[in-house]
Parts: sequence; structure tokens; C-alpha cells
Amino acid sequence: MAKKREPPSSKGYPRTFDPNFKGPVAKRSCTDVLCCIIFILFIIAYILLGLVAWVHGDPRRVAYPTDSKGHFCGQKGTPNELKCMVHHFELVVCTSKSWLSHVEFPPLCSFSSQICVSKCPEKFLTYMEIQFRYRTNKHYWMYYSQFCKSPFVKPAKTVTQVLLDDDCPIAIFPSKPFLQRCFPDFTTKNGTLTVGNKTIFEDGSGKTRNAVELRTAANRVNKILDARAIGMKVFEDYATTWYWILIGLTIAMLLSWLFVILLRFTAGFLFWVFMVGVIGIIGYVIILCLLEVFIILMLIFLRERIRISIALLKEGSKAIGYLPTTLIYPVLTFIFLSICIAYWAVTAIYLATSGVPIYKVISPERTCKHENTTCNPEIFNTTEIARVCPGAQCNFAFYGGKSLYHQYVPTFQMFNLFVFLWLINFVIALGQCALAGAFASYYWALKKPDDIPQYPVFTAFGRAIRYHTGSLAFGSLILALIQMFKLVLEYLDHRLKEAQNNISKFLQCCLKCCFWCLEKVVKFFNRNAYVMIAIYGKNFCRSARDAFNLLMRNVLKVAVMDKVTDFVLILGKILVAGCIGVLAFLLFTHRLPTMIEGPTSLNYYWVPLLTVIIGSYLVAHGFFSVYAMCIDTIFICFLEDIERNDGSAERPYYMSQSLLKILNEPSMQTKKH
Repeated sequence: MAKKREPPSSKGYPRTFDPNFKGPVAKRSCTDVLCCIIFILFIIAYILLGLVAWVHGDPRRVAYPTDSKGHFCGQKGTPNELKCMVHHFELVVCTSKSWLSHVEFPPLCSFSSQICVSKCPEKFLTYMEIQFRYRTNKHYWMYYSQFCKSPFVKPAKTVTQVLLDDDCPIAIFPSKPFLQRCFPDFTTKNGTLTVGNKTIFEDGSGKTRNAVELRTAANRVNKILDARAIGMKVFEDYATTWYWILIGLTIAMLLSWLFVILLRFTAGFLFWVFMVGVIGIIGYVIILCLLEVFIILMLIFLRERIRISIALLKEGSKAIGYLPTTLIYPVLTFIFLSICIAYWAVTAIYLATSGVPIYKVISPERTCKHENTTCNPEIFNTTEIARVCPGAQCNFAFYGGKSLYHQYVPTFQMFNLFVFLWLINFVIALGQCALAGAFASYYWALKKPDDIPQYPVFTAFGRAIRYHTGSLAFGSLILALIQMFKLVLEYLDHRLKEAQNNISKFLQCCLKCCFWCLEKVVKFFNRNAYVMIAIYGKNFCRSARDAFNLLMRNVLKVAVMDKVTDFVLILGKILVAGCIGVLAFLLFTHRLPTMIEGPTSLNYYWVPLLTVIIGSYLVAHGFFSVYAMCIDTIFICFLEDIERNDGSAERPYYMSQSLLKILNEPSMQTKKH
């Protein structure tokens, strides 16, 4: 006799027995067609945007450094082909950070003129010194003149004229090339900072400077200089340990697979050992006695639901054992995500480098009324600005233009970011729906594994693409909008940080917290909606509603299952990363010389160590994300199974024998009825 259907409530109708239901519906139609069309149109627009950006953009502006006039250094087919490095005239003027506020993409020092050179200076020389030495040896001037903007026959100008005309540097310092730029050759000897083995030198204007002043002047360069030595040492460490890192990640993959497979035997043991440990630790703190009593009472009250959760975890491990191809799917997701990230990054670079060079007036005198106005470097010296503002320069600032396209480049960047977020969330949704379909096929097979259909992952993936692209795009669109709002809030917070008062900061913090919580909630319900889509083939809204109602009818089971699953997965990630981390630490610190000889002469052993630990954690996360989707799917199917069937010969349960044994216990029968 069929169950009597309960009256409708805010939690919806429970599922009723359907003799024709045998798992994921085979005969289905396309869902959320309108959203699918919009999604396809956005992708077409995204491709067109990439093509337009490719036509107008020039990534050489990122790859090659430029001089003060915007000319590339080292580019083939140009006068600067053999001059592949940038040299700054006066780094000392860079002590004033005010110059940096006038340009969108400032060079290392926006006021100091910079030219393309074939090699960096190797010695100390001043323009005044060259004027005296030129009389006896012209070779000095030949060397010095290569760092001037244009060749001169002899150093006939005075130092004042050189400063005003900005034709030559008034002094050069020993430098070394790095990232195609000439940086002062800073070294430390006996705790004293030196430049070219000197601590004190002439700056060319009659003043005596020391190395510390030059380093302060080149403050923006110092971070790169400091990173250079560290970067080289880190590179050496990676070159020495790369194969050990790969071995570690391979072992992490095997451990993750082994952990998932063994969960069918160890899930309950891990959970209860952990809970006993927590209770024991809390017991040492007197003030936490009430918390300990509360935890013990909750464990007693929820013991049956915890048993079901542990049984579901074991069932998930068994399902992956029958469907091992599901563990390969994260590789496909990684490939799709990599394509999306690469396309977004390339499009963003082409958009950022669209346009023509824009030049701005930069003056050492803050009173110059023409400062930060657009100028033409070809005729700048003949304009009124050069006369009214002595020492002012017309330097390259950024790339832009006044055409309609250039005016909308910021809008195109926003569109690029939004579609990127949409695609990223769609790829993740596609993977969740495909895996849900595969695991649902496993659960609704009455005789496992005989009734499991062939190629369940491939079949579920094909169904998701063919019929439910619109529904997956709908769910991912909601997430993309929330994430876009979060990024806008972060941007506004960054731009207005100094102008905010305490009230605005509090409101900003509240908004961030609300959107963070909203994103987490939407992700949770989206996952369960995708499971319903994979099983029944309905549209997104109906699937989300059915999933929500089903979970609300079993809210206590949901809470327990969610927390038990989170604990086991977090513990698994920590165990995998911890085991690999300990082995890597012993190897990189030479604590295993009798067993295996590790890499020698590491500069920073913690660099490959952290790489192995983080990489192992990410590998484990990839494996356990499949396992988490498996648990979510089996849990949804388990709740549906309880509502649809009663365990009789006419309406048998599809759950495994271990779950059926727990469900048939007298205590569970009482709760069920």
C-alpha cells in the first residue's frame, strides 16, 4: 500500500514512489534556454573583445622597457635595437614621491629622464670631471657620451645648461643590469653599504653624497634589488630540488587516493578518536566544563545521525572505488580553468597596452601651473611651458587615446573581469553536475556494481553540456555577480581608505561580511541544485527549490552530515600535507642520510619545503573535492530514497546494506515513524 501523501507545507511535498524511476532521468529536454542564449552571446562578445584588444593592444609595451619618450629599448628594427637596457639620469631626484602621482603606469622614477643604452655604467664619473679630463684624454668623453640623449662632439655645455636641457646625466654610478634596467651596484662590506666599493662620492652638482642617500633615492628600486639576490637563490634551490618536489607531489596524490579508498574502513574511527581527544583537551580547562557537557550531550543526542553520516562517508569511498575515473576529472577542470585564466590575463594585458603614448608635464617646482598637463615631446622645448617652468620635462606617462574605443577601455576591463568570473564558476558548476550525475548513477543502481551504467562520468558530462548549459550558466551567473560586487567593494575600500571615517569603515566591513556569507550560502545551495539537475533534469530554479525543500525537511541530518564531512576532509588534507611535509623536512635538512641522500647546498630549505606542503595540500584538495561531491550526491539520493521507498519487496531501498542495517534498527524505525 502506497504511503499517504503529507499535506503541503513551507518545506514542500515529500517524494512519492515512482515505479519508473531508476536513477538519473534519461529522457530530458533543454533547461533555462534564455540564460543559455545570453551566456553564448556573452562568450561571443568576449571573443570579439579579445580580437579587438589584440588589434589595438601591444604587449611589447610590457615586455620591453621604454625611455622617457615612450620608445622601446631592444626592439628589433628600431634605432634602439642594440640598446636593450634603460638608464636613469638622476636617481637622487626620486626621493620625492610626489612625482609618482602624475602617471598611471609610472616608470621606476618618473621625473628622472631615462634613455636606452647598450650597457650599464661601470664606473663613477661626473660631467664636471669629464670636462677637465676631456682636455687630456678624449676617450673619457666617448665613454660618457653614450649615456646622453644625443651624441655631442665635446662637453661644451655648463653643468647648469646640462641640468636645464636634460641632455646628459650630471653623474653616472656603477650599475648592474636587472630586468633590462640599470640599477646601482649596491654591496655591503663589513656592515657598510657601498656603491662600486665607495661609500662617499660626488653627485655631479658639487655635493658629496653617500651610498645610503643613493639607496634612499632609489627606494622604489631597492625592493627589486633586494629581491634579485633572494630570487636567484630561490631559483637555484628550485633547480636543485625540482625532481624531489615532483616526487613529493606524486606521493601526495597516491596518499590522497589511498585515504579516500580507506575511508570505508576508518571514517568512524577517525571521527570518534578526534572527538575523544577534543573532550579530553577541554576537560583540562575548568571554565570550559559547560562546553564539554554540551558537546557530550550533543554527541549522545545525535549519535544515530552521526552513525548515518559516517556510513555515508564509507559509502562515498566505496562509490569512488567503483568509479575511479571520477578522480581524473579534476585534471579536466584544471585544464578548463587554466584556459579561462590565460585568456583573461592576455586580454587584460592587450587592453592595458591599447592606445598611443601619452606624455605629461612633470616639473621639479610644485608651483608650475602646467604640471600634469598633456604635452608633445617633439616641440616641448619651444613651447611657453619650457620658459615659464624651468626644468620641466615632457615625459612618457601611460598609453591611451581620445577615440571611442580608448574611452571605454576601463569598461572593457570590467567586462573582461565579469565574464572571467562567470566562466570560472561555470567550469566549476559543470564539474559538479557531471560528477553528481555519475555518483547518482551509482546510488540508484539496485545491484551494485552490476547495474551501474557504462561510462557514467562521460554520460553525465554529455547530459550536462547538451541539456543544462543554461541552468549551469544561471547558477554561475548568480555567483559571478556576488563576486563582482565583492571586488568592487574591495576596490572602493582601497581607493577611499584614507578618506573614510569610522562609521564608513564599519559599514564597509558589514557589507564585506554580508557578501562573504551570501557567497557561501549560494555556493552551498548551488551544489545541491546541480545534484537535482543531474538526477531529474529540471531547470535551475525548480531544482534549487526542490533541493532546498528536501534539505529543510531533513535539516538536522544536513547539519550533522555537513560538519562530519568537513571534519574528515580537513583532517585528510592535513594528514596528507603533514606527512609529505615531514618527509620533505627530513630530506631537505639532511636528517635521512642513512636512508636516502637529499639535495645539498640549499640556500633556503623552507622554499621547496613550503612548495611541497602547499602543493600536497592542493593535490589533496583536488581529490577530496571529488569525494565531497560524491558525499553530497549520495546524501541527497539517500534522503530521496527514504521518502520514495519503504524497504518492502515492491518498493526496495537502493541504499547499501550498511545504511540499510542502521535504518532498520528499532531506534531508527521509531524516529522514522
